[in-house]
Amino acid sequence: MSFEGWIIFALFWVVFVTTPGPNAINCITNGMTLGFRRSVPGILAILTQATLFLILSAAGITALVATSPAAFFAAKLVGAGFLIYLGVRGWLMARTPPQVSAHSGKSVYVRALAIATINPKSVAGYLAAFSQFVQPDVPVWDQMWVLVPTALTITALSYSGFTALGAGIGRAALGAVFNVWVRRVMAVCFVIYGVLLGASSTPARA
Repeated sequence: MSFEGWIIFALFWVVFVTTPGPNAINCITNGMTLGFRRSVPGILAILTQATLFLILSAAGITALVATSPAAFFAAKLVGAGFLIYLGVRGWLMARTPPQVSAHSGKSVYVRALAIATINPKSVAGYLAAFSQFVQPDVPVWDQMWVLVPTALTITALSYSGFTALGAGIGRAALGAVFNVWVRRVMAVCFVIYGVLLGASSTPARA
């Protein structure tokens, strides 16, 4: 990959991971309720998913799933249901003071990994990255040594920033009313993402 090609890929990835989506909302929510340090497992979960999707994209598996109407439809329904569930649960529990001690690192990790994995934005982004930036005349795995560290570094910085933003909001939210309504806005965002995912059209087979 040329230096110019790497710059273009890096800029694409910056836009991709800084555009607010379910991962960003989850990071902000974790930061608000748990603080930055206890939210780190959620960032690690997103990096785990990113690594997996990069490998799958290189192997062509993600492209196969995305072009299968049945697989896409099933993933769409599961993802929509899970995001809506998180939103409704978040709204109902908005007035309940967050119990920091009740959230283990494992539970934060599993939740974040589930949200990242079912996120349709991820599939679309990785497919776009590999269809536009991987050079067909160069072995894919040789290019991975450049693409993967770049993508993971930018991803880590982005979602660390979202988590820090949430932690800052949590420290600033001294009033109970502010806390409740910010948490409800996050909950509504989850529901909106779920509805949009469920209403999205299933791609036709070429």
